[in-house]
Amino acid sequence: MSELPLDRPLPAELLRRLTGGLAAYQLYPVFSWPWLRKRSLLVTLGASSFGVLIALGGWDSQQDLARFWLMPAQFTFGVVALASSGPLLATLVRNRGLRRPLERRFVIAAIALGVLISFAVDSWVSTAIDRSLPPRQVAPEPMAVPGLVLNGLVLITIYGLLGGGLALRRYLGEAHGMALLAKERELAALRAQNHALDQRLSLLQAQIEPHFLFNTLASVRSLIGSDPALAGTTIELLVDYLRATIPRLREMSVDSTLGQQLEICESYLRLMCVRTGRLQYRIEVDPALSARSFPPLLLISLVENALKHGIEPKVGPGSVTIYARARPGLLEVGVVDDGIGLRDGFGSGLGLRNVRELLLARYGARATFTLSSALVDGVAGVDGVKGVHGATSARGTRASIEIAEESA
Repeated sequence: MSELPLDRPLPAELLRRLTGGLAAYQLYPVFSWPWLRKRSLLVTLGASSFGVLIALGGWDSQQDLARFWLMPAQFTFGVVALASSGPLLATLVRNRGLRRPLERRFVIAAIALGVLISFAVDSWVSTAIDRSLPPRQVAPEPMAVPGLVLNGLVLITIYGLLGGGLALRRYLGEAHGMALLAKERELAALRAQNHALDQRLSLLQAQIEPHFLFNTLASVRSLIGSDPALAGTTIELLVDYLRATIPRLREMSVDSTLGQQLEICESYLRLMCVRTGRLQYRIEVDPALSARSFPPLLLISLVENALKHGIEPKVGPGSVTIYARARPGLLEVGVVDDGIGLRDGFGSGLGLRNVRELLLARYGARATFTLSSALVDGVAGVDGVKGVHGATSARGTRASIEIAEESA
């Protein structure tokens, strides 16, 4: 729970939660010095006014004027002492800066001690006021034991309520209300953060989509002059691909599964196999992982990058392998190619920069993206990832994304 500054008014959201009126002292934390000063001033004004009215009602014109003013003063002192002894002690406790559980216990003890002080002060003031009044003609009859017990219970209740009991109830409610307010503010901050994150993800996705589509269309355009028949076939495949994938890209928004992303990548790779005539691909993913959550358009960006910077500059056939594997608390998804390998400036383009930014925005420190060299052959590949060619080995590139599960 966030601690309240005791010298400042309560937050407006918390005031709306608390019961009671809107007297000036109630705007401050209970048992703070501003709260005590304003409350004591209000009690003093009320008690002194009421004391004067009582004195005027019983004033005798023959009575000494000094004795007339003594009774309101005594009454005011008694009421202020009764109402403020416990709160004063509780205010001293709360301003000690104790830990909340210890502070709560000492505040309750302070109010209880204040009730005892109020009882003693009230007894003394009542005796003093009786002395100021004219002597009674008939002495009061002594009360029976049940009457004394009932009178004592009534007095204790009055002392408890006026001497800090109501303030104690508000103090406990204030602590609970502040805890709820802190949670609400935290949830509001998380909602605002999530909203900003969704906007950031949508922006990054909007940058990735045209990057992917423009690269594909540029590949098709290059065939029109050299091989019109193949260009026509490729365009037909592209139309089928776009008809199948574009609606799904819009539906996925910022959420998708690994299986959905693999379908998009495989459709794209089939198209590129026809377009290049020298590309082969392999997908090494356990079907059980298809339902795992995976950000949209990241995997296709890695595949595009492998083709553009690894396979296209290479002379002769090329291969791309997509793999995924799960370890305790971690999902790794990657793309391995047997292209020309890493070189200066590799990985600094818009596509991979957006991949890094999207992972950071969505997962923070829970996700990592790495580019590394990969020795790809027909048997083992990288870390057990199989290649698709024969025994010829090639120095290629591996791009991998690791996403850790969120801690409970």
